[in-house]
Amino acid sequence: MAPAFRSEAQERAFWEAHDSTDYVDWTHAPSVRLPNLKPSTQTISLRLPVGLLERIKVEANRRDMPYQSLIKAWLADQVGRPRA
Repeated sequence: MAPAFRSEAQERAFWEAHDSTDYVDWTHAPSVRLPNLKPSTQTISLRLPVGLLERIKVEANRRDMPYQSLIKAWLADQVGRPRA
């Protein structure tokens, strides 16, 4: 059983130094779904040739999605592919 803590800072320090599996039987923990949790993002600036950006926007319009989302999907797909 985990010890009692006098403050959140004390608890944070404890869990940074200890493995929770020594104190909690995770096999009995209920499953949790967080459907509205969004991954953190970072804004970047990316310079693209005007013609390329226009072609991307046309393709995004054809797919009925924002062009930024299409760029992210393409990047995720390419980064996830194994390299030869």
